Amino acid sequence: MTIKAVVFDFGGVLIDWNREYLYKQLIPDEAERRWFLDNVCKMDWVMQQDGGQSVEEGTAELVAQYPEHEPLIRAFYARWHEMVAGVLEEGVTLVDRLDAAGVPLFGLTNWSAETFPYAWERFDVLRRFREIVVSGRVGLVKPDPQIFALMRAEIEKHLPGIQPHELVFIDDNAANAQAATDLGWHGVHHTGAQETEAKLRALGVPV
Repeated sequence: MTIKAVVFDFGGVLIDWNREYLYKQLIPDEAERRWFLDNVCKMDWVMQQDGGQSVEEGTAELVAQYPEHEPLIRAFYARWHEMVAGVLEEGVTLVDRLDAAGVPLFGLTNWSAETFPYAWERFDVLRRFREIVVSGRVGLVKPDPQIFALMRAEIEKHLPGIQPHELVFIDDNAANAQAATDLGWHGVHHTGAQETEAKLRALGVPV
């Protein structure tokens, strides 16, 4: 088996992003905070912005739906940077090792086009990837097969004729990893750097 490229998700694998980092400050009570994040600023809503809807439009829609929570809703993107704690060092080390071994690296992330530049400007690890597909820029989100097709098309610019079974995709979301597997890639559900490293070695990736 020959793996010719490794594709990384970013949030939860390389970048430490968590809504709790901000909302623990804004809603100290855990039960209240959990309700708010599960019912108001929930991940389905975040995915709308990750899929290309503007932050302004998404915020306006949610404020109209939950006017009593307007300050908390507006804080989501106004203070979005406070949800980003930095890089996940073990993930960055894995990228370093793969890069040093000459493995072509690519990125596929669900991320708003408006907030991604913040990460790009601050985290050098993102510059290690030959191509990055950002969901908010292409109007598609994982696990949609079409976004994987776009990623593969970008990879083919560098590795003409590459086949799905020659690709590994690493994501902390099990559904996204499974979507890659369903397309013939090797989807790796990332639960920790050591576990992912072991899975890569089992696939013959030099790491």
